[in-house]
Amino acid sequence: MMERENSNRTRKITLRLTPEEYAKTEQKWKASTCRKLSDYLRKHLFDKSITTTYRNQSLDDFMEETVVLRKELNAIGNNLNQAVKKLHSLQQIPEFRVWIISFEIDRKIINDKIDGIKSHTCKITDKWLQS
Repeated sequence: MMERENSNRTRKITLRLTPEEYAKTEQKWKASTCRKLSDYLRKHLFDKSITTTYRNQSLDDFMEETVVLRKELNAIGNNLNQAVKKLHSLQQIPEFRVWIISFEIDRKIINDKIDGIKSHTCKITDKWLQS
């Protein structure tokens, strides 16, 4: 069906726009669900409905922050898994003591990061609830 529609389109219209006009048109096109600028313009010219997408900037920002936090939590989980794996592989007491000291340092770092994540999440949720 698409080929049949396109085969009937043999006429061209050339239109010149100022940079501002083009930018405005492009912005509206990109906010729509139309894949091609020509599809968007055709729908606009013939008064067909144009579906636009709505972007909530605060939600986009929240999602970006969440992705960063998720990566941080994954890194923390990986560090803990490595520590546990090391614990299971230890067979001598001196190595175990070194691991305990190292683990305490890592635990402090992890707790600090978790506290930072909690604080950041609280700020995000407070900001979100104020909107």
